Amino acid sequence: MTPWHQRKVAFFKYLHPYAIQSNVLSPILQLSAYTLVKLYRFIVPKILNASSFTCGQKLTFNVCNEADEYNTSCTPTCVTLLHLAMIKIRRFEEKAGQLYGMGKIGGFCHLYIGQEAVVVGVDSVKKKGDQVITSYRDHGHMLSCGMDPKGVMAELTGKKNGYSKGKGGSMHMFSKSEDFYGGHGIVAAQVPIGAGLAFANKYKNNQFVCFTYYGDGAANQGQIYEAFNMASLWKLPVVFIIENNQYAMGTSIDRASSTPKLFTRGEAFDIPGRLVDGMDVLEVSKATELAASNCRRGDGPYILEMNTYRYKGHSMSDPAKYRTREEVQNIKDKKDPIENFQKHLLNEGLDEDEFKKIDKNIKEIVSEAADFALESSEPDLTDLYKDIYLDN
Repeated sequence: MTPWHQRKVAFFKYLHPYAIQSNVLSPILQLSAYTLVKLYRFIVPKILNASSFTCGQKLTFNVCNEADEYNTSCTPTCVTLLHLAMIKIRRFEEKAGQLYGMGKIGGFCHLYIGQEAVVVGVDSVKKKGDQVITSYRDHGHMLSCGMDPKGVMAELTGKKNGYSKGKGGSMHMFSKSEDFYGGHGIVAAQVPIGAGLAFANKYKNNQFVCFTYYGDGAANQGQIYEAFNMASLWKLPVVFIIENNQYAMGTSIDRASSTPKLFTRGEAFDIPGRLVDGMDVLEVSKATELAASNCRRGDGPYILEMNTYRYKGHSMSDPAKYRTREEVQNIKDKKDPIENFQKHLLNEGLDEDEFKKIDKNIKEIVSEAADFALESSEPDLTDLYKDIYLDN
């Protein structure tokens, strides 16, 4: 094994998989998971070719002036971009909950708190051109795809600066530039659409994959199995991602599903599946890499059941009386994806002050997004008749 490969193996062993010098925080906080990965791939070769690289309880890099584009300088402390991305979603959702309580967000609002490791882990594998489509618990997916927090928050508050110009709200946002296809309010309706996006990829032979999310409640909908049949028949490049947060809209999976092992639901269609710890961002990333590779090889669809947990009710109007406070607190104490990943990084010798710095900076970004949304104007009444057809 060459010295370069030795350094590469050591790097991945001690800091899997996305790390960057800490003083690059301000420009990277706004970036999507995909862009963060590109940034990582740009800087890591500089690290791996650096004159000094040592592994142990603490990582030390000697990287100077090799990545001027990102203002990188020598520093021994690294932060992981996966941790940063999860924190960004958590703080955004907490602020959205506050605004809902203040009456600034109308309609339904489904928070993603507790499930952050799923979308961040998946998007760590996503390539430019890959599509994402999901249900109505979608804010985290938008942020992870790279959508501007200001535009997302503006749409939540029904303002014309929002991604759907204030007419879509929490459940109906889209961004063609970020390959995000919603945000769908009808349970499971997005799944056959995701298969359709994958069909387009297959037709164009572009090697792109569609990551199609749905929940444990939607897993019992019939249109999913129609999509399974077509996806398997035509070997479509689609990864079906089941975010099993245990309670659907309020009924535990054991009471609602005769076969609670949802990853096996594709066996009748010859679709492989895997159960994944959806509270562990690294496990999610590894499983998604396997599934996406299966699709890109032309071997057809794959099912990933992400075993996760939502801390809040189904929506902000749900008091979640179907479970105890002790149960929720136990999950928070033992399985929280952010806290556990942070502990992992601290054990590897990373500085706790860096986490505080990240949290402070992200809170500022989220606060700016909220201020932008509240200060933005509402759509005009005449806007109701716009964007109905493509040419207007």
